[in-house]
Amino acid sequence: MNNEIHKIVDILNNGGIILYPTDTIWGIGCDATNKSAIERIYKIKQREDSKAMLVLIGSEARLEQYIKEVPDIAYQLIEVVDKPLTIIYPGAKNLAANLIAEDGSIGIRIPNDEFCQNLLARFKKPIVSTSANISGTASPAIFSEIDEKIIKSVDYVVSWRQDETQPGLPSSIIKFGVGGEFKIIRH
Repeated sequence: MNNEIHKIVDILNNGGIILYPTDTIWGIGCDATNKSAIERIYKIKQREDSKAMLVLIGSEARLEQYIKEVPDIAYQLIEVVDKPLTIIYPGAKNLAANLIAEDGSIGIRIPNDEFCQNLLARFKKPIVSTSANISGTASPAIFSEIDEKIIKSVDYVVSWRQDETQPGLPSSIIKFGVGGEFKIIRH
């Protein structure tokens, strides 16, 4: 895994796009601070760039680098949750502008996954994570369900976990508002 992660970090640092396993389902990813790489993902997915994508970060300690004000309850949720959780925060910062939603929010997940944690630790920046499908089609639950067009359009396909047959499940999603109010988007 380490040799592959070194190669992936080089690709990400050079604006490349990867197809990789996350703690949920397979994702298309890039450096979340690279506007051009993010534009490429929107093209690959044939998706409007007004639809924000989420990012993965390595730990809750990094949240304040990308969110203006992290609600205390977010830290508590991250600590107690037993399944993948994406939190949409208001006040995104230090990310590519075309990644942030029109209302200034960004979805962030801290994956509890060996591969993702190692990659994020080495890359030291957030990585875009969006489902590995063309917009409007079903998200693939396992690698073998990924459309060949997606596979051919990325710069690197991660070999880790390609032959798994246990389907991945999407994360729960909670959205926080500016005043601390929240809404459960997906349980």
